[in-house]
Amino acid sequence: MGGRAAGRSGRGDRIGIVGGGIVGIALARALSQRGHEVTVLEKEARLAEHQTGHNSGVVHAGLYYKPGSLKAELCAAGRVLTRDFCAEKGLPYREVGKLVVAVDESELGALADIERRSIENGVPDLARIDDVGRLREIEPHVAGIAAVHSPHTAVVDYASITESMAQDVRAAGGGIRLGHEVTGIRLEHGRVRVTTPVSDDVFDRLIVCAGLQSDVVAKLVGADPSPKILPFRGEYWELAPERTDLVKGMIYPVPDPRFPFLGVHFTRGVYDNVHVGPNAVPALAREGYGWLTISPKDTWQSLTWPGAGSLAKQHWRMGVDEISGSLIKPLYYGKARRFIPELRMSDLAHKSAAGVRAQAWGRGGELLDDFAVDQVGPVTLVRNAPSPAATSSMAIAEYLLEHHLAATTA
Repeated sequence: MGGRAAGRSGRGDRIGIVGGGIVGIALARALSQRGHEVTVLEKEARLAEHQTGHNSGVVHAGLYYKPGSLKAELCAAGRVLTRDFCAEKGLPYREVGKLVVAVDESELGALADIERRSIENGVPDLARIDDVGRLREIEPHVAGIAAVHSPHTAVVDYASITESMAQDVRAAGGGIRLGHEVTGIRLEHGRVRVTTPVSDDVFDRLIVCAGLQSDVVAKLVGADPSPKILPFRGEYWELAPERTDLVKGMIYPVPDPRFPFLGVHFTRGVYDNVHVGPNAVPALAREGYGWLTISPKDTWQSLTWPGAGSLAKQHWRMGVDEISGSLIKPLYYGKARRFIPELRMSDLAHKSAAGVRAQAWGRGGELLDDFAVDQVGPVTLVRNAPSPAATSSMAIAEYLLEHHLAATTA
C-alpha cells in the first residue's frame, strides 16, 4: 500500500505517530479529538503487542516516585483519567488496594521513605499500618511488621483500554496502520518523510512512542544515541486457581531504592487471576520474552555500550540473584514466601506470559528513573516511558501536547 505525501488537509496539521502501544494511541486520541489528521504506524499485526499487553494491569497511585518528577505528576493525573475513561466506556476498573509490606525492622527506614513520598505525591487515603492485626484484616495471609496501604490502587485491562481508545481515533477520522514498521525517517523542508516497507508519507509533525525500539527509531532521525534501551524481562508465575484466596488485592515488598524495579509481588488481576512477580532479568533480545529468544545484535550492542561496565559493577549481585531466581523455581518461591508463609511451591502453578521493560540507560551506566522526551526539529521522541507509563498514558499525551506540540495543537 502506498502512502500519500500530503501536507495540510484543512483539519489541522498532519501528524504521524510511531508506535501502537497505549502511549501512542492515547496521544493519537488526544490529537484526533482536537481536529488533527493523525496516522499511527505500528509494526506489529495488532495494538498493545509489547509492554502494554504484557504487564499485571496495575493502575498505580504514585507511591514510589520522586516528588516533583514527571512520573509523580503524570501518574497522579493519569490514574484519574484512566478511572474516568473506564467508567465512560464500561471497561473493568477494580480498586483492589495495595499493601507495601516491611517484613522486618531492616526495611522500616525504606518504608518510611515510601510513606513520605506517597504523602508528598498526594496518594489518596494512604494509611501507615503498624498493627499486625490490621495488616491481617486487609490481607489475612500476609506476614510483616508494618506497611503502607493504598486503597485506591487499581487493576485494569490495558490492552482493552488501548483498543477502546483506538476506536475513538478511528471515529474521529484518524488512521491506524498495522504491519507498518518504520525503516526510514528524513527531514524535508521542515516536515518529515516516513518510510515503511509498504508506505511513504510526509507529515507536518512526527511523534515517536516506540517503546523497546525507541532508540532504534531515534537513530533514524539522527538523535543522540543516548539514552539506549536495555531490555529487562519480567517473568510471572500464576497462583493455582484453588489458592488465589491467599491474596485479596496486591502485596508488594519495600523496593530497593538503588534499582528501578519493585521486586517480586502478588497482584490480583482484573479477571481474578493472581500473578506472582515479576522479577527483572536482562533480556537477550529487545523482544526477548524467554531465554531461548536471542538477538546477537541486541546483546552485542548492550555489552559494548559505554555504560555496560559501570552498570555491571554496580548491580552484578542483584543480576546474579534475579537470573538465579529465573532459572531455579525454589529461589523464586523463596522470595514470594517471605510475604505469605502459607504459600507452597505447588501453588506457583505455571509461568504466565512474561513482559519486557524498555529501560533507558545513559553512557555512564545510569538507569534513567524519570520519563524522558527529546526534540529533533518537527520530531518528538519519547525516549524513556517505563512503568507507570500505562497508568500515565493519557496524562503523558496531555503533557506532550502542552510542552512539545503546543504550536501544532493551538
